[in-house]
Amino acid sequence: MFSRRDFLKTLGKGALCLGGVPWLLHQLGLLEEVEAREIGGKIEVEFYKKLSGKRVQCFVCPRYCVLEDGEICFCLTRQNLRGRLINHAYKEVCKIIPNDPIERLPLHHFYPKTQTLSLATGGCNLRCLYCQNWQLSQRKPVELRNISLTPKQAYQGVKATSVQAIAYTYTEPVAFLEYMKAIARYTKPRGVKQVVATALFINEKPLRDLCQYIDAFAVALKGFNELFYQKVCGEPLQPVLDRILTLKNEGVWLEIVTLLVPTYNTSEKEIQSMCRWIRKYVGRDTPLHFTRFFPRYKLKHLPMTSLQDLERACEIALSEGLRYVYIGNVAPHRYNHTYCPRCQKAVIERLGFKVLSIHLRQNRCKFCGYTIQGVLAK
Repeated sequence: MFSRRDFLKTLGKGALCLGGVPWLLHQLGLLEEVEAREIGGKIEVEFYKKLSGKRVQCFVCPRYCVLEDGEICFCLTRQNLRGRLINHAYKEVCKIIPNDPIERLPLHHFYPKTQTLSLATGGCNLRCLYCQNWQLSQRKPVELRNISLTPKQAYQGVKATSVQAIAYTYTEPVAFLEYMKAIARYTKPRGVKQVVATALFINEKPLRDLCQYIDAFAVALKGFNELFYQKVCGEPLQPVLDRILTLKNEGVWLEIVTLLVPTYNTSEKEIQSMCRWIRKYVGRDTPLHFTRFFPRYKLKHLPMTSLQDLERACEIALSEGLRYVYIGNVAPHRYNHTYCPRCQKAVIERLGFKVLSIHLRQNRCKFCGYTIQGVLAK
């Protein structure tokens, strides 16, 4: 484990991606509860139910895992310890990147040019065949080399690096929901913005609770049919659509991201249906990012997404009335930029994740005065 001093020194050197060194689960039984909802330094899950015979049922995500004593949830982070559900990802960071651009999540309409402290732990409640970080997300926290980082130390790291936000990303934050919430509860009242990149496979109650602490979400809507979700992600689509509507109702800033995977979710009909749903239920001002797939994990046999497919998806989205459409993982490209829906001039120019120029007065287009949707002015 790294000390606080080691952590702060390392932040100045760039990214940490850690793996290896197990941690002894049996020690948990030798330690007493030292903080509210902590058990042996691991946090107790809030959204679960105790059953008979020391069994528990998790209510964090739509899998509703029922666990016997000692068993671990599908997400690889939560475990039933003698009838109490605890999260092993708490304070166990396997990847940390200081000075990470907020555009990488991607968020293009939430404080452009903001630098984030990006955090991730092991575990995930999906099994996506093309996972970009499978070495971390498909492993238990116990199987990775981690740094121990308390919410207070995360705040100190933010102050040490002069970043403005904490980003929960790279693996699935739903798997470390309790840790994310603990950090956000400590740092948000101290002026630190909170942003999340997530597949949003989560139940309504924990999501509404989380919305009290999070400022913006980049949601991966991975496709728009049940077969795709079941085949590629291992879970159903409908809960994700329902939770997108929850975010809309909660009023937090939302951007949607779709990775276009050749032969899987690139049909024009499916993209059109998705764009129509977004316009009708989420709003035409919701930014939509189409990102290029690169062969990874269990889909290495596929080609990367063609530029033609990406551009065609953008054209469909614009023709369906969406106002802010982007291409990710391709740079330079005209769809890296934010355009004013009225005068069509570029009001935020980007090269990939790098913001080159901003032509706004507060949230208004510098050229014609049109209000650009988002949280754009610091």
